[in-house]
Amino acid sequence: MSKNETESKRSDLEESALFYHRYPAPGKLEIQATKPLGNQRDLALAYSPGVAAPCIAIQDDPSTAAFYTARANLVGVISNGTAVLGLGNIGALASKPVMEGKAVLFKKFAGIDVFDIEINANEIDRMVDTVAALEPTFGGINLEDIKAPECFEIEEQLKERMSIPVFHDDQHGTAIIVAAAIINGLELAGKRIEDAKIVTSGAGAAALACLNLLVSLGARQDNIWVTDRYGVAYKGRVEEMDRWKDPYVKETNARDLADVIGGADVFVGLSAAGVLKPELLAEMAEKPLILALANPTPEIMPDVARAARPDAMICTGRSDFPNQVNNVLCFPYIFRGALDVGATAINEEMKVAAVRAIAALAREEPSDIAARANTDETPTFGPNFIIPSPFDPRLILRIAPAVAEAACKSGVATRPIDDMEAYVERLSRFVFRSGLIMKPIFSAAKKASANRVIYADGEDERVLRAAQVVLEEGIARPILIGRPHVIETRLQRYGLKIRPGADFQIVNPEDDPRYRDYVELLVRLCGRQGVTPEAARMMVRGSNTVIAALSMMRDEADAMICGLEGRYERHLRNVDQIIGRQAGVSDLSALSILISQRGATFFTDPYVSIDPSSEKIAEMTMLAAAEIRRFGLTPKAALLSHSNFGSRDSASARKMREAASILREQAPDLEADGEMHGDAALSATLRQRIYPYSTLTGEANLLVFPNLDAANITLTTIKTMTDALHVGPILLGASRPAHILTPSVTSRGVVNMTALAVAEAEANAKTDIAAATE
Repeated sequence: MSKNETESKRSDLEESALFYHRYPAPGKLEIQATKPLGNQRDLALAYSPGVAAPCIAIQDDPSTAAFYTARANLVGVISNGTAVLGLGNIGALASKPVMEGKAVLFKKFAGIDVFDIEINANEIDRMVDTVAALEPTFGGINLEDIKAPECFEIEEQLKERMSIPVFHDDQHGTAIIVAAAIINGLELAGKRIEDAKIVTSGAGAAALACLNLLVSLGARQDNIWVTDRYGVAYKGRVEEMDRWKDPYVKETNARDLADVIGGADVFVGLSAAGVLKPELLAEMAEKPLILALANPTPEIMPDVARAARPDAMICTGRSDFPNQVNNVLCFPYIFRGALDVGATAINEEMKVAAVRAIAALAREEPSDIAARANTDETPTFGPNFIIPSPFDPRLILRIAPAVAEAACKSGVATRPIDDMEAYVERLSRFVFRSGLIMKPIFSAAKKASANRVIYADGEDERVLRAAQVVLEEGIARPILIGRPHVIETRLQRYGLKIRPGADFQIVNPEDDPRYRDYVELLVRLCGRQGVTPEAARMMVRGSNTVIAALSMMRDEADAMICGLEGRYERHLRNVDQIIGRQAGVSDLSALSILISQRGATFFTDPYVSIDPSSEKIAEMTMLAAAEIRRFGLTPKAALLSHSNFGSRDSASARKMREAASILREQAPDLEADGEMHGDAALSATLRQRIYPYSTLTGEANLLVFPNLDAANITLTTIKTMTDALHVGPILLGASRPAHILTPSVTSRGVVNMTALAVAEAEANAKTDIAAATE
């Protein structure tokens, strides 16, 4: 890329960044209330006079602040702007965008709230006094972008004065990720940390924190050589020497990096671009680990390093190369664990626990979310993958519990966790927002014997990943429709360990001995629906959904999943023709779930029924209510309309009114009412104000729409506006469990629907057994 192209690209990025930070509202943060303030009583509880009660409780017992305030989940991200990113000493005010960015990372990755605080204080004492005075506000302090060596003194003094965690992420966050990379790199090289020669370029806050942590992990100080812009840290040197470098000072005649790089197993670069010359790599030990972490240009570019030493393992701080050392891998989850046990500090034991958890995660198989963040083939543990992806959702499930447990064992936890397994389960809400609502479904699926699930889109990456998950979790026995050689190739590409034959079955649509049987069965089932033998042959050859449905009818599978490719209505037609409907059900319908911060809301029917009659609306509502009960929830149905309890008399309003009347007659135990507006459905207070005699109590969790337009538009709009998780669509009314997903579904969505299909199949099997024994 030419100089002009580089400048143009940078200019475009800068313009985009300025626009991003300015619109639609300046900055990246806002404060939202977690309690309602909708009436006078709310105000009385939130402020005067009600607020006095928690104030007195905290005065009597300060530890109760964790229960009555946000303090236990609140971190202060604090900087004086003296060492910001690659920008240097730009001052406190100019550092605010960075601190806001840090805040949103805390919230995004670990659900931690943050106040960013920028302080005009270059003096150590003033900075320490200011931050220490803030202790009543926060559950923890994250120091950020403070220059060395002042940062060492500031952190040290604050740790002595404060009884909450104080963590300088530039030091310790970097150190934790670097240490995890070194543990894994040395393992791949067949070396021990106790024997490794480690050479650094750079002796600032991050570099020294890295070395201190490596020593805690077993590295020997006499094997560590420190260099910086003044050369080797040797005994007698006066330039930029301080007490923090003293443990690594050597009595030596070596004066620069070239003098000490020989035989090095690990190079840690936290200095400047181009410091590590290619010729120096030849002097390093076999299978060297190179951490070139200067940004934006590392100490040596990966391609240059690899050309000089093909056996080298290379890490950088950049996202466009493998093995990115990124602090976001750890700091949110370390604070999550520390806050959850009310830790008074983040000590060495907690940092070591984080290192080991991160290193171990890199050796696990990659998750589908981490894989989607990669544009190339999915990485697996090896020279090009020794650190987990920052987007791996399992980070919080590994690091936070490890840190919390270390805090408990080392005596710094004020609220120890008694049930670590339950704690991990609670943390899963940050990974899969579907975790809690889907728990009863997964529990039922794991106990099911009717668990053969056939996937029409067996070659799709999302299905392959889902197949591995459902096998690992004991949810289902997968049957994949697809070409064997394609499935084998993709399993290898995505780093998945499951294998056909041993772990799952394959149905080859191009060469299956049951082809004639499939055709014969299709004609027998659908011959009176216009399906001729020739049409049947074409349908079996041309549609994996048809094969899946026929497999179900031959009792070769207990449930089916399709729809990841192609039009929904085409899949629906095939399922309806071949599998058919439950006895007494007039038509199929669909149910979707949106899971947001307010919980789970069910929507019907956003995919099947274009303009259902009042009878059909009542039927789909009853089917949806039965499905909701599978989740361990009590259905509360609101029949929605532009009319609010008779305020309008249009045809669609009358239709919803009639459907509500049918429900009262046919399902008197179902809590349902209508017709009503959407806000009345979600607010009992508003509903009571409009119509005090409504039979619906509380907040509706099932929203029933008058037609497909209203349901689909509402579902997709709310999903996008709220970033809610979509589970479904769940097909209702089919004679056997068959679910048609949409092309936007994720791998986790496939897993969710697999569990639901298995739970449904098991329930049907038990019903059939009970009926047969009567």
